[in-house]
Amino acid sequence: MSALRASAADPFRHPSRFPDFRFRLVQLSEYLAQANALAQDARALLDGLDPDTRLDVAKGQLNALKDDRLAALQGALRALPADDRRAAGTAFNTLKQGIQEALDVFAARQASAAGASTFDATMPARSVWRGSLHPVTLVIDEISEIFRELGFTIALGPEAETEWYNFGALNFPPDHPAMELHDTLYLGKDTLLRTHTSPVQVRTLQQYKPPVRVLAPGQVYRRDFFDATHAPAFMQLEGLAVDEGISFVDLKATLAEFARRFYGASRRVRFGPSYFPFVEPGAQMDVEVDLNDGKGLRWVEILGCGMVHPHVLDDAGLDSEKFTGWAFGMGPARIAMSRYDISDIRVLYDSDVRFLEQFAR
Repeated sequence: MSALRASAADPFRHPSRFPDFRFRLVQLSEYLAQANALAQDARALLDGLDPDTRLDVAKGQLNALKDDRLAALQGALRALPADDRRAAGTAFNTLKQGIQEALDVFAARQASAAGASTFDATMPARSVWRGSLHPVTLVIDEISEIFRELGFTIALGPEAETEWYNFGALNFPPDHPAMELHDTLYLGKDTLLRTHTSPVQVRTLQQYKPPVRVLAPGQVYRRDFFDATHAPAFMQLEGLAVDEGISFVDLKATLAEFARRFYGASRRVRFGPSYFPFVEPGAQMDVEVDLNDGKGLRWVEILGCGMVHPHVLDDAGLDSEKFTGWAFGMGPARIAMSRYDISDIRVLYDSDVRFLEQFAR
């Protein structure tokens, strides 16, 4: 029962001297003795270290002690007779496990010493940082709750749309500038990142029969420069109501009620003419707000709206002679700017906790 041994006095400390393992015969008992000696040396090294020694430094010293000797022991396994390899292999695995356990004990002793030296029960507790919703999310949630009380439900749709759903079904003419590459991010010949959440309106009307009242929040994408009032990717919130006998009066009454609930009962609103391909007539709604910039109350546009164009109803499979409807769209980031007196939309995308924590609830 023997293995090959190098001519050096301690071959297991210097395995680089015999890379081909051309050894003279040794007894298995000497192999086990070498393994036991390494285990004792490793424990002695770790026991002798100062608890203040960094863990990475301790690991480095331990590796310098054991790596060459472990490699030599592992190489010597191949030279042992078959009858001895099982016992030697068990001893080798026990050695590695013991070294790791000794390192774990050192790490635990180090952590205990550090805790005992730094804990001071008389010190005041640290403040706990709590996460919060983003200002734009807060605005979306508040608006959604207002319209939910008015009978609207949430509807969602894909962010990657076909050209037909994003433009064609919404009465955009084929030569509309919004369909050009300089305005829209195309993914393929007929696939694009939606430029508004209006396709959700068409998909909803295709899936459900009137009466329909839905609110469609979601991310949209445009080739806009990132400046104080524009972003290439932003949230949008659109609403749609379709039924028999719906008129512009219902549109004005609903949106005016929303503005009073969101901005306050004393806020005035006004409607002015505007153009959108998918509504006729179209309008914009302004709210009188104070942006706290020393200029007092002023009219600020917060959304576009109008009666759903008959072509949109027809393309969705409805009878435009029987049904009418109205729709609106707004940017929650712009609403957040007017609500929280923010002058630059880019701060909403900076993820600066010092700014965002002002809106924590």
